[in-house]
Order: sequence, then C-alpha cells, then structure tokens
Amino acid sequence: MEKIRLKLKAYDHNVLDRSVAAIVEAVKRTGAEIKGPIPLPTKIRRYTVLRSPHINKDSREQFEIRVHTRMIDIVSATGDTIDSLRNLDLAPEINVEVRAMGK
Repeated sequence: MEKIRLKLKAYDHNVLDRSVAAIVEAVKRTGAEIKGPIPLPTKIRRYTVLRSPHINKDSREQFEIRVHTRMIDIVSATGDTIDSLRNLDLAPEINVEVRAMGK
C-alpha cells in the first residue's frame, strides 16, 4: 500500500482526457482509492517568426504550442492496481510521469 502520483502531459486535450478516463476506470476496477484527475494550468509557448528573412521586418507570423497537464493521485495502490496500469494501452502522444510516494 503506497501512494502513486501520475502526471500526464499532451498537446491535444481530447486525447489526454480519454487516456485519463481509461486510467481512472482501470484503477477503480481494482478497488484502489483515487483522487483526481486534477487539471493543472496549460503551458503556452509562443513563437514569433519573420515571414521573409531579408525584407519586411513588420511582416511576422506567430505560433503557439499548448501543453495540457492532468494529475492523478492513487492513494491506496495494490499489486493489482500496478499490474492494471502496466497493461493499459495509452495513446503514443501522451507523456506519463510516475512517482511513487511513501506513506
């Protein structure tokens, strides 16, 4: 019995929410207590690029990348919970950080 914190990051929030729902369902099936998903602030990185490198300095394009983040705490994890999390097939564009926290 230990506490596990999952932090999921993705560029597409729809794919992220589907993966979070699959994780929550798998954890609840094993009987573990879960807290979350907690939506964390979206990180936005903005880039401004000149359209033409030699002329028209006033003509620029702007791009942005949004990174959506969700956090899930599994309070009372068992061996079955860990096995069910390992067997999940998540989307390849999801970045999952797993941290085991002691009692």
